[in-house]
Amino acid sequence: MEQRVSLITLGVADVSRARTFYEGLGWRGQEVAGTVFFQAGGLALVLWGRDELARDGGIDDEPAGGFGGVALAQNVRSPEEVDAVVAAAERAGATVTRPPATTFYGGYAGYFTDPDGHVWEIAHNPGFTLTDDGSLILPDFGTP
Repeated sequence: MEQRVSLITLGVADVSRARTFYEGLGWRGQEVAGTVFFQAGGLALVLWGRDELARDGGIDDEPAGGFGGVALAQNVRSPEEVDAVVAAAERAGATVTRPPATTFYGGYAGYFTDPDGHVWEIAHNPGFTLTDDGSLILPDFGTP
């Protein structure tokens, strides 16, 4: 199997509300049959009705409550950009769960949840390279 992620689909309660939120961050989506697609670098972020996504995956959607164990992250080029993105998210309706601050790894990051509770980290990590198109290149961590 190739080591790649092509799409990340977020199950949302209200596709229109979710689209409005992400477009409030400056993203531009395309709606097809009640599903919204955003080009996000080399992959796509998709918004789809939570019940439809669960049904499509053959999963019973029982509300678990609390943290679902997944966080999405966007790495940016500077601490100032972290501040700007988190502020834009809050203006668009996000709940800031951890204001931007210096991290244990020498970077700078903040967290928010979107209107459906999906957790996002916005981070500047000086140890990760961002290419001109925004792709992330991991460093060699020195493991064999």
